[in-house]
Amino acid sequence: MRSILNVPVAALALALSPCTMAGDFDGSKQLICAPVEAAACASGEGCATGIPDDFGAPAFMRIDFLQKLVVGPKRASPIRAMDKTEHQLLLQGVELGHGWSMAIDAATGKMAVTMVDRHGAFVVFGACTPQ
Repeated sequence: MRSILNVPVAALALALSPCTMAGDFDGSKQLICAPVEAAACASGEGCATGIPDDFGAPAFMRIDFLQKLVVGPKRASPIRAMDKTEHQLLLQGVELGHGWSMAIDAATGKMAVTMVDRHGAFVVFGACTPQ
């Protein structure tokens, strides 16, 4: 009886262990990221919300850490800075006159992306998965 109980307990411990996902979101593996919700904000005008497609965002982005690129269907944006902490991976770059930042949760792969210029900001939320 005792050995039968040990199997589910061991399986649960392994599933909840932080090391089971270690490495997936630390910059060591290519990621595919999908935007799910978006907002476009302009100073004095508030924010419009919707799905990313409403604002011209791609359905998927590939993050190639080896080449230091965020790749979409129309263009690739160089990753100019990357910082890894215990809780998240931060990426930054510049594209089409906008500064962008991406934060990826180290445990879940959930992401938040901002693109800003002097006129306003665009914010996207979504999730990444290892490719």
